[in-house]
Amino acid sequence: MSGAQNQALPRWSVAVPPIALAVLLGTFGRTWGPILIFDAFVLVAAVLAAVHHAEVVALRVGEPFGTLILAIAVTVIEVGLILMLMTSPKGAPTVARDTVFSAFMIVCNGVVGLGLLVGALKHRVVEFRVEGVTAALATLTAVAALALVFPTFTTSTPGATYSGPQLAFAGVASLALYGVFVFVQTVRHRDYFLPPDPAASADEHAAPPSGRTALISLGLLLMCLVGVVGLAKTETPAIEKAVATMGAPEAVVGVCIALLVLLPETGAAVRAAGRNRVQTSLNLAYGSALASIGLTIPAIAVASIWIGGPLTLGLNPKELVLLALTVVVSILTVAPGRATLMQGSVHLAIFGAFLFLSFTL
Repeated sequence: MSGAQNQALPRWSVAVPPIALAVLLGTFGRTWGPILIFDAFVLVAAVLAAVHHAEVVALRVGEPFGTLILAIAVTVIEVGLILMLMTSPKGAPTVARDTVFSAFMIVCNGVVGLGLLVGALKHRVVEFRVEGVTAALATLTAVAALALVFPTFTTSTPGATYSGPQLAFAGVASLALYGVFVFVQTVRHRDYFLPPDPAASADEHAAPPSGRTALISLGLLLMCLVGVVGLAKTETPAIEKAVATMGAPEAVVGVCIALLVLLPETGAAVRAAGRNRVQTSLNLAYGSALASIGLTIPAIAVASIWIGGPLTLGLNPKELVLLALTVVVSILTVAPGRATLMQGSVHLAIFGAFLFLSFTL
């Protein structure tokens, strides 16, 4: 987590939330190009500020509630962006699927691959606890299959969709698996997720912030969430127009949302790997992916009751192959409990294929 001690919050994190609200009130409904570009920059800054303040509050309340607060904040941002696109005049029923699948691929190949590569280049061979990483990977694989694979093969409804009861089951099961994983990671078997080297497992978290600082961050977090959702609504037509102008598939929108939401955790994971704390890096990576899928799918399932229309979740054959390849390679990577730059390079190659194929039909 970021250094959230009893000292004052970073100036940028305090300034961004009110600026985001002011920009939202001043530009809402306007479609002039330069305004939309400025709004996009403010939107990115608001996402970064929201995650920072969520980390401050999480550090104050401690585990396991801290992990839940951070995950819920990120999920609100992701769900807000998805719903704004789904409810637009040109809203696609595949936005949720594309975003969740993109989060899976970005984390399991992009973040993990970059972390292993950075760690191996600096330390030759990196080590991690098999018990913790395999638990995270198994949970992530099960949740991804429930959300993205089974709808392709069910026949209760036409297309790659779930029926109402099926969607409810998938949402409840995803939420339950995520809850059990958080309990195992932070309470029951916390030692499985600590670095294997005792010297490296010394607690290096920042001291908890004061109650006053945490309350300020909570207020600023709420401001950020309002700003993010509002600015996303303003940016939705511009995003759709840009994708149509490029002639890119609609899935590109989901890739952009996932990249934006996962940006802060990606930076933290890579920095941890560079300090030879690959266990921490993998915890951050797989944990963010689990939150992205395990909490987003239930939220979208509930929201779909009021949105109406089909909710396409099942992957197409190309994406199914990429998901299966990622799971197999991930198992081979984590099974030994140690990795080199070879494993990192393989994951990054798969990530490159995912990005390339996302922009080509």
